Amino acid sequence: MIGSDRGQLLASPVGVQRMTPGIPLPPLRDPVRTIGSRRFDFSRQIAVMAIVNRTPDSFFDRGSTFALDRAIAAALRAAEEGADWVDIGGVPFKPGPELPLSDELDRVIPVIEAVAAQSDVVISVDTFRPEVAAAAIRAGAAVINDTTGLHDPRLAEVVADSEATLVIAHSLAEPRREHPRPTYRDVAGEVAALLRARVDLAVSRGVPERRIVVDPGHDLNKNTVQSLELTRRLTEITAIGLPVLVAVSNKDFVGESIGRETAGRLEGSIAAATVCAMLGVRIVRMHDVTASVDAMRMVEAVLGWREPAHPIHNL
Repeated sequence: MIGSDRGQLLASPVGVQRMTPGIPLPPLRDPVRTIGSRRFDFSRQIAVMAIVNRTPDSFFDRGSTFALDRAIAAALRAAEEGADWVDIGGVPFKPGPELPLSDELDRVIPVIEAVAAQSDVVISVDTFRPEVAAAAIRAGAAVINDTTGLHDPRLAEVVADSEATLVIAHSLAEPRREHPRPTYRDVAGEVAALLRARVDLAVSRGVPERRIVVDPGHDLNKNTVQSLELTRRLTEITAIGLPVLVAVSNKDFVGESIGRETAGRLEGSIAAATVCAMLGVRIVRMHDVTASVDAMRMVEAVLGWREPAHPIHNL
């Protein structure tokens, strides 16, 4: 959970959705979750998920955490900076050749094992392969983050046989395949409908709804205009009633909106994440941990969920 130097979460009855005057927030059917060794109350808390890519060609860090020691250090540093979750990935979402299963396992499992041995941070693995998900859970991962929208339903069965949480993201293409010029008649409505269907699929394969999180998939088979509209209409996604995760950090829709290349998108990313949080999102997947943690703690304070850390002004 969050250190006392950043303020204390205000107490509320377990399982009760806290209402904030003037700011309509969607009800969550199961707001209180135990994920890994940590407990979250998403009726009054916004979790920050850090990103650690063990890939040589990730769009943002360009392989800076590809080396095993750097990946482990980055994950532990993110936990120290206040990240609630750390998402470890061995295969980028972008189109490209298939990575052998053994290579993906070699990239992510040693990081999971090392971090689990040294920190209680929630460990997530970004994968669409059931075999990797099973090995990751055995190694200490508490979340399986599937950015392909359960393209392989067997992944849900792996999660069902564990205590792990499943993140289901909206995307249309097969893993690592092109989906040029995506077209939607009603982007938010179609995203919500597909997510509801995939949640139903996961439940039918044995995953309890209380262990499912949904992600509308900003930029995943969507152009900038579509991602912006999806952001404005996020209440249609949060209305599903499950915690919503967004991955907006340094995305192209941010850069194209403000005219910034990847290295100059921090402020735009924080603004996008803040808007999402105010619209009911409960997990933000971000590159810059310190800035993102501070931004989300501020949102919690504005919403009245968190005591100020040092309330001495004009007292």
